[in-house]
Amino acid sequence: MLARTNEGLTLPALTTAHSHAFQRGMRGLAQRRGANPADDFWTWRGQMYRVATSLDPESIESIARVAFAELRRAGVDTVGEFHYVHHAPDGTPYANRTELAERVVQAALAEGLRVSLLRTAYFRAGPGRPPEPGQLRFCDPDPDVVLRDVERLRALYANEPRVRVGLAPHSVRAVPRDFLVPLAEYAKTHDLPLHMHVAEQPREVEECLAETGRRPAELLADLGILGPRFVAVHATQLLPHEARLLGEAGAFACVCATTERDLGDGLPDLGSLREAGARLCTGIDSHVITDPFDDLRSLETHERLRTKARVTFTPREGTPAEQLWREGSEHGARACGFDGPAKRIVIDPSHPSLALVNDDALLDAIVFGGHPGLVSRLV
Repeated sequence: MLARTNEGLTLPALTTAHSHAFQRGMRGLAQRRGANPADDFWTWRGQMYRVATSLDPESIESIARVAFAELRRAGVDTVGEFHYVHHAPDGTPYANRTELAERVVQAALAEGLRVSLLRTAYFRAGPGRPPEPGQLRFCDPDPDVVLRDVERLRALYANEPRVRVGLAPHSVRAVPRDFLVPLAEYAKTHDLPLHMHVAEQPREVEECLAETGRRPAELLADLGILGPRFVAVHATQLLPHEARLLGEAGAFACVCATTERDLGDGLPDLGSLREAGARLCTGIDSHVITDPFDDLRSLETHERLRTKARVTFTPREGTPAEQLWREGSEHGARACGFDGPAKRIVIDPSHPSLALVNDDALLDAIVFGGHPGLVSRLV
């Protein structure tokens, strides 16, 4: 894994398996309490909608280029783009229905990244509620329309090895139960990545229980949607038995620690996910900060906060640092539909951050004390 070459120390490049690139445009805009003293995920979401409504194809592409260039400088070579800004602000499709998805893909390729374009399906504000004004440009009338767009994107990038196309039912909040099944069946038939926000917020769980009598992961298991190409994003509010459902299905859980921290989502039960055999990976999500080193080490350090203990797991092979790097690199790439990372990070061993570190502790120091400034380039 960690190799010493003539160029310096090298490691497999990192992956961020969950990104909303347009949200890079709101960095710094949601860090002051508004008129509502109960500032939380839902108030942040209102600010995000205002930013999303203001964008056009050109600004979406330019913001995505900034986001992806920053990821590459931080050691990332693969991004899973959970893309849900599809139409004009009033919900009218563009003449080219996949215009915005193509702009995001072009931005990633221009900045030297591989991209898994996860075409998001979004239909409603919540159970029994039509889309809110800020959600209109995310929404489609039915799954068939979504799948026609996926077909077009798959054909467009069929000969581009740096691009994968997948499906992303947004959440049980935004996608009715009857719409989940045809989307999941299409992904299974065509062996596509299938990503979904799962149990990020308590309200999402409560609404799912009220509508279906099941918690989100229970519902997905009942519908046969969980499987080895399924990626549960966040999984912040899972109970241990739901973690077992993911593990039994061979699914991934994508933890987006820097965003979950920023939004106050809470701490996922990573111990239960590891014990169940769910494959962990990491995502930048909202681009509030671009630090994939922080994202991957949080798969251990956030569990220390939750359990009030240290060194919370022992991997089947190697050290915790080696396992964390695999999760931030290889697992993420596989969750995005690639076989593994395509490039390697080059780190200068004389960097001040690594001063006084013995050779046998280098990877531990990089994982638990490293930062994007360590990355000199990708090769």
